Amino acid sequence: MKDLSPSSGPVFTEDDRINLYYLNELYAHLAQQVSGALQEAYGFHLPLTSGIWGGTYLIADPAGNSRRRIWRLYCIVNLPQNSPLDRHENLERLIAVYSSAFHQAFKPYDLDLELKMWGGRLPYSCRQKPSFTFHMADNRERVRWLRAFFVWNPVPWEESLIYDLVRIVKEYKQYFDIHQGPVDREAQEIKYILQDIIIIYKSLEHACSDDFREHAEPIIQDLMEHFLAGLHDPAEIQALYRKVFNNYLIYGYEETLEGPYRRAGLNIHCIDEWPVEKINWVPQELKNRLIPPIRNLFARFKANLDKASSV
Repeated sequence: MKDLSPSSGPVFTEDDRINLYYLNELYAHLAQQVSGALQEAYGFHLPLTSGIWGGTYLIADPAGNSRRRIWRLYCIVNLPQNSPLDRHENLERLIAVYSSAFHQAFKPYDLDLELKMWGGRLPYSCRQKPSFTFHMADNRERVRWLRAFFVWNPVPWEESLIYDLVRIVKEYKQYFDIHQGPVDREAQEIKYILQDIIIIYKSLEHACSDDFREHAEPIIQDLMEHFLAGLHDPAEIQALYRKVFNNYLIYGYEETLEGPYRRAGLNIHCIDEWPVEKINWVPQELKNRLIPPIRNLFARFKANLDKASSV
């Protein structure tokens, strides 16, 4: 495989944090390189797009550095439909090339990534063409894992993230369903869920109603302050979970997404039943509201990094 330089800048900082601008560039770069390697080795062209999954960049510092150490790496990879990947042997080739690419790209950062599994169905993805997971563990334990989600439609990375918000809100509804009541889970699991509650809000903020933002912002700010201070006490984690549950944030997230998709004839409560041509599809209304803030944020990261490098 040609040209697997890690990225245009160092992904890991000197204090073991991660620069999310460079990490996102790395994922995008690898998608291009994997596509080229498959064409060179097997003779078929696959347009691939990729970027960070999980929204940790939304709470980064002005240069894109994570505010706390990140132990779990996630990315989303967008694949074409009606392509050579419809043959299982070509899908296996894609996975082999991708796992090698990830291993080589992170090796300079003292990670030893090894493929442990792939092919698991991503919850609430399209039943006709399910998205699937890919999991690599770090044998040196600098991170716990790298996990990729493969989704069937190679749209720009930002659109794929918005589409996945619909899926993940449906997945997380089980933890905040007022008809079922609070769930009984270990504090560590609840902590990860609360982190994603912050990220979902920050991702949707520019599409939310003024009333919902006024209601949700103090709660999200309180969660962020606890995370940045170090959230470890199980009782404190459970208390914050109850606060989020009792303030119905998941319902505000649903309302934000529901209207634009309903006007396009799609029910967000049945995302797994949507037709395959709607995988990674986002209404223009949401694209107009949510994509510019993401692109502007990464442009600011780049401007700040360029400024620092020129000093």
